[in-house]
Amino acid sequence: MFELFAEMWNFAFMRRAFVATTVLSASVAPIGAFLVLRRLSLAGEAMAHAITPGIVIGFVATGLSVMSLLVGGLVAGVGVAILTALLARKTILRSDASLASLYLIALAVGIFILSAAGSAVPLKSFLFGSILGIDDASMMLVGGVATVTLAAFAVLLRPLIVSTCDPVFFEAQTKRPWLVDQGFMLLLVLNLLAAFKTLGTLMAVGLMILPATAARYWASTITGQLVLGFLFALASCWIGLTLSYLFPETPSGPAIVLVAGGFFVFSALFGPLGFGGRFRKPSPGKKTSVEQTYIEKRTQ
Repeated sequence: MFELFAEMWNFAFMRRAFVATTVLSASVAPIGAFLVLRRLSLAGEAMAHAITPGIVIGFVATGLSVMSLLVGGLVAGVGVAILTALLARKTILRSDASLASLYLIALAVGIFILSAAGSAVPLKSFLFGSILGIDDASMMLVGGVATVTLAAFAVLLRPLIVSTCDPVFFEAQTKRPWLVDQGFMLLLVLNLLAAFKTLGTLMAVGLMILPATAARYWASTITGQLVLGFLFALASCWIGLTLSYLFPETPSGPAIVLVAGGFFVFSALFGPLGFGGRFRKPSPGKKTSVEQTYIEKRTQ
């Protein structure tokens, strides 16, 4: 067994896979944490479908070009996010119903274009991941998105915390509160796009949400959730890649997400804020532990 582990590091594609998933874990961890805290977990899945038409159009137009898929997916994702915000602000529909309607339309458009253009089997590697075959362009994309995400969170972290824990106060103190929401959605779209040649869009949502929900069972502070979310994501990637190498028939993307699912189940059963702890769900109108901690600090 030890020889297999040592042999694994002799392959360049395995080393690249470990580096790419490590960088990706650092990038998606804060996104996942705030998706969970803001009760937008399903929005990540919706946006993964919403960017499909842009990806398909980019593929049909220029082939398997990382830049064309990035631009196409970014335009589609940002367009859906902007339309969702407009419908929520200007019509009777709330944001969840608006997003659900738009992502279903976008998904149908993407499938229609894909079918009309004929077979596009290579595109499956982008939708379901090909971490062991990641190229230089995709490595640069993952690194660039991670850099932008972490730099953006250095600026957006405090506004995101305030808008998450006390949205009424945030809107009263900010002239354009929607900028924070749209900036966060832009980072979500960028991270989904960065995951095409690693985990695939659908699997990337799992890497965002599962470590964040697992961390929620152990930490009651935002800082703790961010750190634990990164550690769970990193461990999921490393263990999943190792399993996919030890068992060649195991696909790497689903293996990583299944390991993350294992962390979630274990945390739910034995975490201090899960079944194994003394946590009691707050009654309607009461603040969660994270919200209460923020309010206490603000009033001091």
